[in-house]
Amino acid sequence: MRTHGTLRDEEATGAAWEAARGAVVGSSKWGVGAAILAAAGYKMSPIYRGLTFQFKVFIQMSAMIMGGMLEADGRLREHEARIRVQKKLGIGLDKASWEKYEQDVRAEKARIIARQNKEN
Repeated sequence: MRTHGTLRDEEATGAAWEAARGAVVGSSKWGVGAAILAAAGYKMSPIYRGLTFQFKVFIQMSAMIMGGMLEADGRLREHEARIRVQKKLGIGLDKASWEKYEQDVRAEKARIIARQNKEN
């Protein structure tokens, strides 16, 4: 018997992995961007050079965290939309559900044919 609301659900696990991949990609992208800006700031700005090392690390980490959150959120939204479309179209139904659907279609077809034969 399936229990609803469990954290071991395949959909929840898939969504979590997709968000995690997005977080890694986003933090990497934004980390590289922040490092490039930090190098430019170090080269051009005496104010940036005067900042403490701890504050520079804070700025770098802030950019990486923000990038990770943004990318994870975006990927999670895409994943939810993809799952919604799959459910709407019936893609990924388990075999038992698909066989039941086929049986229902065959039974409905047989009823229609029987009705047509009665009329003739």
